[in-house]
Amino acid sequence: MRRIHAPDDREIPPPEGRFSVTLSGHAAKLNFEKRAKQLMEKRGQERSVPAAILDSRTQEAIQRVYDLTDPPLWLVTASHEGQRGGFVATFVVRASIVAALPRMLIGVAKQHHTWRLIEGSGRFALHLLYTDQLDLVWHFGLQSGNEHDKFGHLPASRTPGGNPLIAQALAWLDCRVEERMDGGDRTVYLAAVEHGAANGSARPLTASQLYANAPADRRQLLDALYGRDAEIDGAAILAWRTARTTA
Repeated sequence: MRRIHAPDDREIPPPEGRFSVTLSGHAAKLNFEKRAKQLMEKRGQERSVPAAILDSRTQEAIQRVYDLTDPPLWLVTASHEGQRGGFVATFVVRASIVAALPRMLIGVAKQHHTWRLIEGSGRFALHLLYTDQLDLVWHFGLQSGNEHDKFGHLPASRTPGGNPLIAQALAWLDCRVEERMDGGDRTVYLAAVEHGAANGSARPLTASQLYANAPADRRQLLDALYGRDAEIDGAAILAWRTARTTA
């Protein structure tokens, strides 16, 4: 799964099959290393950053594999201590085949407002969208939860678990965090699914459908955000790997 995300909780999925960030050359490596060293200095770590970036040919070969997939978009919501947040993600995977014990796996970037809400509450809700609900993607993906209440104009609906509910979505799942894994740039949550409902049987909105139907100005913004945020994620991953290998 890949996602576009900004440091303040503006998060939208990457334009699958159309745009990819291939980080090659000496300049890209230096930029990654500079960001990674800044992160490590902030954490009080003084270690050299390993040269772990793949060459451009290998990156492009792997990208072609990713481009064969077309993940559905999930609108993720959470709340904690009176604050609400939400973003659109593709790093969401079913993690159990046991009907009586359903589980989901999701990755959330740690710099986001919604990440803090999930960390505080230990809960979140997942929503699948209809193919014509691009307005919800732009609403939850292009503005910051630190600056705006994204639910200000929406009905104050809640799931049984207390998460903000997007009632007009195609379907939803109510999740409780059971385990966490730190991946450097994001936290991966294993969550039990406690409630859910489908409002229809249509196929959900996917990443490629979003990009294909987005206006030109939105596609340009997708490209710009994805390129910028790949650098942010890359620095966090390098710092995490260095801390693990030199501890």
